[in-house]
Amino acid sequence: MPAQGIAISTAYFPLSWGFVFFKPKVLLNGYEMPVVGWGRGVYPTWPGRYHVQVFVPYLIPSRVGVADHTVLVNPGQLVELEYKMPLWTFSRGALGPPPQRYSGVAVIVGAALAALVITSALTIVLLYA
Repeated sequence: MPAQGIAISTAYFPLSWGFVFFKPKVLLNGYEMPVVGWGRGVYPTWPGRYHVQVFVPYLIPSRVGVADHTVLVNPGQLVELEYKMPLWTFSRGALGPPPQRYSGVAVIVGAALAALVITSALTIVLLYA
């Protein structure tokens, strides 16, 4: 285990199982790191400030769940970060110190409520028409 660097744990919501086929990409200061897939990846670094970006390559758009975070790695320190893929594919991901929450929840809840209201209204109209 490296004495210093950045460790990133990546996760997607279990009901979004289709993302098992798409591996997240990690960029440190704009340089792409080796792909480790979903789970925990450790990236040895020199001490200093790092701009971390995580996203998932996808079909359309080509990058989903983009998230950024800046960290300072001190000598002998392993900085732990957590990335969560959003529930709504077109929302931003969540990246930072653990624990992180899934983003895009409001959009999913809003869409479910809208579908419920429309379905209820159509049922009432059809029953009493």
